[in-house]
Amino acid sequence: MEREIIELRRQIANANAAANAQQQHQQHQHSSSINQGPSSISTPFSSSQRNIYQTSTGLSGSQYMGSHEAVASLLDLRSGLDSSSFLRSSSSQVAMAKRLEGVSLAPERVTDLFSQFFTFYHPFLPFLDRDRSPEEYHSTSPLLFWSIISVGSRRYQADPTLLNALSGPVSRLVWSVLADVPQSYHVVKALALLCTWPFPTSSTSTDPTFMLCGMMMHIAMQIGLHRPSHAQDFSKFRIEFREGELKDRVKTWGICNIVAQRVATGYGQPSQTLFDWTLSSPESADQNFKLPAEIKCRLDIEKFCDKVTRGLYSNARDPVGLSCDDERFVVTSILTKDFEELEGQLRQEHNSITNLYLQAGGLHLRLAAFFDNPTAKDYRKGLLALYLATTLFLDEVLNLEKNVGPVLAYIPNYIYQMTLAAGFILLKLCKSFFAAHIDMDYTKALFNRTIWAIRSMSVSSNDLPERLAEVLAQMWRTGGAPVSPHVSRSSVSPEMDDTLQLKVRCRMSMSLVYDSVWRWREDFQAKGKNLESFLKNPTNPDSNADSSASSVAPLRGTSSTPGVPGADSNLPSAPSSHTINIGGEGNLNTSSSGNGMGFLGGFMEPNYEVFDPLNWMLDGLVDFPYSLNPVQGLES
Repeated sequence: MEREIIELRRQIANANAAANAQQQHQQHQHSSSINQGPSSISTPFSSSQRNIYQTSTGLSGSQYMGSHEAVASLLDLRSGLDSSSFLRSSSSQVAMAKRLEGVSLAPERVTDLFSQFFTFYHPFLPFLDRDRSPEEYHSTSPLLFWSIISVGSRRYQADPTLLNALSGPVSRLVWSVLADVPQSYHVVKALALLCTWPFPTSSTSTDPTFMLCGMMMHIAMQIGLHRPSHAQDFSKFRIEFREGELKDRVKTWGICNIVAQRVATGYGQPSQTLFDWTLSSPESADQNFKLPAEIKCRLDIEKFCDKVTRGLYSNARDPVGLSCDDERFVVTSILTKDFEELEGQLRQEHNSITNLYLQAGGLHLRLAAFFDNPTAKDYRKGLLALYLATTLFLDEVLNLEKNVGPVLAYIPNYIYQMTLAAGFILLKLCKSFFAAHIDMDYTKALFNRTIWAIRSMSVSSNDLPERLAEVLAQMWRTGGAPVSPHVSRSSVSPEMDDTLQLKVRCRMSMSLVYDSVWRWREDFQAKGKNLESFLKNPTNPDSNADSSASSVAPLRGTSSTPGVPGADSNLPSAPSSHTINIGGEGNLNTSSSGNGMGFLGGFMEPNYEVFDPLNWMLDGLVDFPYSLNPVQGLES
């Protein structure tokens, strides 16, 4: 740092001296300077690179860096910005190309990417100030600046390779910034973005999101965001807030908890949230503690999700944390009333994205039905509630493009995870005795659209959404025929079966996903199949062939909702309650022919060990197209 200060002073002195000498030189040799031929400014980059800021015209002395530009140039050296990228425009404003390692972006490209971010991504996590310029964001926090750029590049058609090019440099920038202590609370904002839209990866073992989420929460508490009005207690320096900074800190703390709860729910892990007084202050409190209405609504939803996790999956008396059967029934009843109250409060908001998060919270609650005892009195009611919650959530997902616009491609990682879970719910229910009591035509159409929705959420070839959508489609095809919905009462045993029980029980509401992928892996490995061919030619769940070229859906087609090519893009209305034939016990089919998981071999063996089936399934046991460009920066 001392060396940088000395260099800074030297550059300022040299710049001032050069400016004075140049002014005198221009006064004596003005005519000769006019007759000089045009020259070009060379850059260390190839001229063929479109995103490098260059000029081929002559530059007068006033267009070179002055003392202020020298200061800015020196201060930006740590972030990898080349000082040669500073040029002064005719309006006397400094135009700067931004560079991170080998990635350089012209000012116009930066502005375009910021516009992409605030138009398509920011509505899902609305906490940044769109009125601030990219230059202000960069001067405040280079990591926050590059995080915004990274999210904005996920669907950037002007340069489809930019996201892959940024993944390595930005990931390394993250770890280098995290190595510094203390931190700025703007770093917390950057981590919130990267946890909401992580870089694409092909395996859960190379996904750092849950780890970054924990660091986000701990950095926030280390610098006192949870006690924003007493930040002085967390610093050895005197802290004086600028105008609006206290309110921004409160908002950032709220976003931290929102993101942390979504990450915990989506990854099936305990939450690290802290919903304390700062986020629960009464309306009469200081206005600086009042959250924007949009953030407040979404915070209330995540508070509900936290109550679900703590009520159903945090039993200290159980080895895997599950509440006992009787306790689960009581807690679920209480949480159901809480959800209905929350739904009533948020109904007046008329916000499609907020309602999407609300239905995701309802699905999080109802997924506990897979842990219920099949002999319990209300087992069928729990499955019915789960099915209805699934259809409501998927209805919101698939209708989002009609209500908001073409936004499925920009969806956060959490919504993708819940959509994947919803797909496995439909699969599980349709391949069980419960299929006899639901509208199978509607459910099959909904499942098919869910497959295409997940595939449309893929941002990189060979990433997790693409792979797991293929797994979901294959399980529908190989799981056996669904139970006929026209089974007669006389042919159905009055006893319940256990086809819907899970072996993986440690991943909370996401246990179904991990359990299902394990089952698929057992069948896939036993048959010696190669996933590479399926990824190149994705499986059509409605086809009789192993795969179908027609099943490949474009990321952005002509229909507003991803679906079967040529099919009606409008989602069928949710089935009414009378289409679900849940009557007495005699109406339930217990035939093993409806169990689509009968091919699982030794999965239910007592020597089963609990671990992450996604890691095992995606880390070397099957062949993947390694000829594809790997995602940089996420290597183990």
